[in-house]
Amino acid sequence: MNAIDQLLHDVALARTRYIDAVAKLTEEQAHWKPAAEVWSAVDNTEHLYWAEHGGIWGMWRAFHAKQAGTPVWTGELVHRGLPIEEIVARTWQPKEVVPAIAAPRMGGPSAFWLSALASLQQPLTDLGHALVHEDWETLIHPHPISGPLDVRQRFEFLRFHINRHYDQVMVLGLPSHL
Repeated sequence: MNAIDQLLHDVALARTRYIDAVAKLTEEQAHWKPAAEVWSAVDNTEHLYWAEHGGIWGMWRAFHAKQAGTPVWTGELVHRGLPIEEIVARTWQPKEVVPAIAAPRMGGPSAFWLSALASLQQPLTDLGHALVHEDWETLIHPHPISGPLDVRQRFEFLRFHINRHYDQVMVLGLPSHL
């Protein structure tokens, strides 16, 4: 398996695990929050959709901008060669504030957000195939918290981010009456 196929596989695996787990919840369970400041499973899923949608769009934008000779990032790649886990450890606070563009804001049925999240695998796969012969370190799409990330790091971030929210949903501690 080549590197891009491995990254796509890792994201797809994380996405499937997350979707399968949340799909088992009743609608009441999916909307339950143990406290006002804690996100429900639906909130987490909507956030994942918006964050991933923006990240995939940004990578496509970086790819096309590079082809046009107008890269979206020209500064120093401060995280060159680092895995996403190390980058997040260096750049994130223990409780990060979500950028407004990726914040849950609509709510609604969990099935909708799970379907929307699942739909993002195809544009990601298409992007991966378009990037097979590209130099990933020259395709930079800055992350709003971590700064400039190359495409490999961005793909790793998708997997990491889905798994992070999977863990958050799994520790919600649903009450027994739900």
